[in-house]
Amino acid sequence: MVKSFEVARSMILDNVSPLQSESVELLHLVGRVLAEEIVAPWDMPCWDNSEMDGFAVRVADCQSFSPLQVDGYIPAGASGAGISVQPGTVVRIMTGAPIPTGCDAIVPIENTETAGDVITIKQAVQIGDYIRARGSDIAAGEIMIPAGTVLRPAEINLLASFSRLEVPVFCRPQVAILSTGDELVAPGETPAAGQIIDSNSWSLAAAVRELGATPVLLGIARDSKESLAEKINQGLKADVLITSAGVSTGDRDLVREVLEEVGVKRLFWKVAIKPGGPTAFGLKGNMPIFSLPGNPVSSMIGFEELVRPSLLKMMGHSEVLRILTKATLKSALCNRTGKTRFLRVRVEKTREGLLAESAGDQNTGILSTMIKANAIAILSAEQTRLLAGEQVDVQLLNSTDC
Repeated sequence: MVKSFEVARSMILDNVSPLQSESVELLHLVGRVLAEEIVAPWDMPCWDNSEMDGFAVRVADCQSFSPLQVDGYIPAGASGAGISVQPGTVVRIMTGAPIPTGCDAIVPIENTETAGDVITIKQAVQIGDYIRARGSDIAAGEIMIPAGTVLRPAEINLLASFSRLEVPVFCRPQVAILSTGDELVAPGETPAAGQIIDSNSWSLAAAVRELGATPVLLGIARDSKESLAEKINQGLKADVLITSAGVSTGDRDLVREVLEEVGVKRLFWKVAIKPGGPTAFGLKGNMPIFSLPGNPVSSMIGFEELVRPSLLKMMGHSEVLRILTKATLKSALCNRTGKTRFLRVRVEKTREGLLAESAGDQNTGILSTMIKANAIAILSAEQTRLLAGEQVDVQLLNSTDC
């Protein structure tokens, strides 16, 4: 049941769907994905208004550049009712104020010379200059934000402008995280000989939270079917379950057996990737269950490449894969595994483009290399060696770095 990387990822994405929606208040919408389109209930702007501080004029009066009498004033926030531009006069107006009757252009104040209540216009004026027409931004009935939009401050501004205090967005999944193994102790405990501190739960929880989903830490399950069954059944109350370790071929790797006993349908148990090969995926009804390796680097790579896209899809995102970009290698990279290989690299931006080099020792036990890396280079099974100067596909892990 070993699957290629592309097949495994496609199988996962084919078997996960966006969660239901919930109504969320304006202040908490940033980063959420809109579950239904938002239609403008009225025109924006609601009336013709001035783009500039200046003077409301009749274009016919502006052709001779003769002095014009200031006759009235409309500040922002005023209705302008009862004020009109009479022949030979202008009305002082502020940005956002409604256009008075008779006006067909606005002249910015910097394009005039003022002497008391008389102005002289210094530049030619065209009909419609500096007037924001009603509905010119968004018309009533127009789709102003499509479903599937990731809400940013700009969309929040628009929603607030139309008094939408809450809107429906896709729910964020609760992701249960379980580490397994008799050798593990929790952070804060002093490990005895042969014991190690559980770090995977925390890195996975951080990765889940970084996406905007909610991690649920289940703690550590011991290498017994009873302990595993208890913890896994707790995890099945969430929207997603991720287990760490216990999925290879050792005598005490019981995760697969317990998952089958609680009714998880296995779709695959291994993927032809390095690191992260002993990664499994199954379903309990519609609930996705991921089993990642226990090695910290393998666990993080497995999450990045296989779990992360599925969580984004569950939250309603349409773009769930990191963008692949090309970088030129500063030194050679090798792949003699016969599998898709993910290599931790450091990418820098230069005038000639992106340059990539290994972040260090690629052994999966070297966690420091993961910290130094800001990108992952991907070599297919057929790419056994790329030389310095050749280009490689990279996924940038932090777009602000390049």
